[in-house]
Amino acid sequence: MLSIGKLSAVTGVKVPTIRYYEEIGLLPEAERSAGNQRLYGVKAQERLAFIRHSRELGFPLDDIRELLSLSDQPDMSCAAADVIATRQLGSVKDRIMRLRALQQELERMLTQCAQGTISDCKVIEALGNHENCLHASHGEV
Repeated sequence: MLSIGKLSAVTGVKVPTIRYYEEIGLLPEAERSAGNQRLYGVKAQERLAFIRHSRELGFPLDDIRELLSLSDQPDMSCAAADVIATRQLGSVKDRIMRLRALQQELERMLTQCAQGTISDCKVIEALGNHENCLHASHGEV
């Protein structure tokens, strides 16, 4: 059994995040020692590693919750997991497209810069007036 600190060290997930995952039900409530210290077994460690890897791939918590639920049913078809992964792939592709547009806009701003004074700076001008951007709608990345 691992303490929360040791679980954190083994998985690379911060202690407050582990507590949060317990609070929202992604991790089951930990067993407690006689001194009321949280104790985690191998299953909790594996589940936390699953959550961490899913987060690294950008999956939202609700999708992770659904994937965890699916992983608890090993004989079930994987079609639902494929749908979730396909949706995440679409989200990643969309984010990449927006990042490329942002890259092009920043490159354009820098190309137009004459290295003069701030009063003539195209970077400052473009940032001050969104209409000077080629891509009028950058959106959140």
